[in-house]
Amino acid sequence: MLVGKSNLIRKMILESNKEGGEEALITRMDLSEIPGGPEIFEKAAKFCYGVNFEITVHNVAALMCAAEYLEMTDKNLAVRSEDFLSQVALTSLSGALVVLKSCQDLLPIAANIGIVQRCAEIASAKACVEANFPSRSPPNWWTEELTILDIDFFAKIITSMKSRGAKGLTLASAIITYTERSLRDLSHDHYASNLKLADSDIRSQQRELVESIVALLPPDKTVFPINFLCSLLKTSIFLKTDIRCKNELEKRVSVILEHVTVDDLLVLSFTPDGSRLFDLESVRRIISGFVEREKSVGVFNAGQFREACSTAMQRVGKTVDAYLGEIATYGELSISKFNGIANLVPKAARKVDDDLYRAIDIYLKAHPNLDEIEREKVCSAMDPLKLSYEARLHASQNKRLPVQIVLHALYYDQLKLRSGGDEHKTPDAAMTRNQLQADVSLAKENEELRTELLKMKMYIEDMHKGHAGGGASSTAKGTGGGAKKHNTFFSSMSKTLGKLNPFKHGGGGASKDTSNIEDGVSEIAAKPRRRRFSIS
Repeated sequence: MLVGKSNLIRKMILESNKEGGEEALITRMDLSEIPGGPEIFEKAAKFCYGVNFEITVHNVAALMCAAEYLEMTDKNLAVRSEDFLSQVALTSLSGALVVLKSCQDLLPIAANIGIVQRCAEIASAKACVEANFPSRSPPNWWTEELTILDIDFFAKIITSMKSRGAKGLTLASAIITYTERSLRDLSHDHYASNLKLADSDIRSQQRELVESIVALLPPDKTVFPINFLCSLLKTSIFLKTDIRCKNELEKRVSVILEHVTVDDLLVLSFTPDGSRLFDLESVRRIISGFVEREKSVGVFNAGQFREACSTAMQRVGKTVDAYLGEIATYGELSISKFNGIANLVPKAARKVDDDLYRAIDIYLKAHPNLDEIEREKVCSAMDPLKLSYEARLHASQNKRLPVQIVLHALYYDQLKLRSGGDEHKTPDAAMTRNQLQADVSLAKENEELRTELLKMKMYIEDMHKGHAGGGASSTAKGTGGGAKKHNTFFSSMSKTLGKLNPFKHGGGGASKDTSNIEDGVSEIAAKPRRRRFSIS
């Protein structure tokens, strides 16, 4: 019966007889490559012997492939299978997807006889209808149905839906559901076990899966929520996908960065278990890409960068400052990386630098061994003039800050009083900054002056001791030599004091008193009450 209805089996017997002669009798035939395996061969044999069996959505594709493989002369098996496929299996989305899934183990025959293409086309058409006119609840139930497919067949469905004009949000819904279901083994709970798969075939398959999913993303970069893109990018970094895959995801995150949260950025930065910093370069490139795009928009709009993107940039700037505060506690975060991210945000994007100051203070507290120069480098990203009153008050008492920043905080309110005392009228930023720098320089010179005056006092005391211990001639001699030396010392000191005199260009009396220091020791001794910088 098999020989009469299968050309393949007939050929195998004839070839065996030719090799062994007319008396040869074939006892074994190798049919291990038959599509569907022993179970489908049994059904094909039953058909040849006239035994009834059930055709279902799970075996209809295998029966059609087996009929093709066995080269059945009786077309009834193929006809019956075709009738079931078209009249039953392909009339619903679920049926078409089950048949398509069964074809995964029937390649390449299933593709050659057109079953794969038919199922993909019908499934995509029905998915588009369900997306627009849901027939059941929840409305996106059809996206769950697609998750039974492997990535290659899923890609066929998505490609077919694109060709049918499916909306970006529809495609995004299907891709998100498929990705979450397919990559759920890479969740935080499975991180430790997945570390053991570093060089395994499973890790390689997951890498290919992520790359294939990214290749399916629709052109519209705004249809995916940013938390999904950040999670997919984190998985891409963890699996070490190719650079094109990571760059595509970074660009998509950058486009919608104004909607990012601190948690989204932290997902990219830490290992899934949160134990250590993992990757900051992706975050840096994402922020940089967003800023450059905003700047280009500003140039296009007649250079109005601040007005063109102020809302988006301010939102991103606030998020970045909060993000820096979160990662600042980690000891492995270098100053260059911290400042590298902080300086990406334009100065104009921060109305006040309070959030950045908080991040800097956290960093200094977590890195107590930094010297003065290193602490100044950390603070270089912050503008002390843009701190609120509360932040300036805190900074003025913050021992972790370098001296220069503390002085800025102390002098700012005084400068506002000099400008008229109007709380709502802030002094010109450039003039205020220059004045602050001058005041800081003045404070340092005052400190040097105090040291030199102390030395001068000690020198005069030594002179008096020498005068009390020696004779008249020696005193006169000593006084003459000392006067010359003392006069030279006072001359150099008067030049320094003249620079620091805040009334130099004011009243004449003060200027005259200061200049009289150069007249020598005798005049100083004669007029001690008129000396402005007395050390007594």
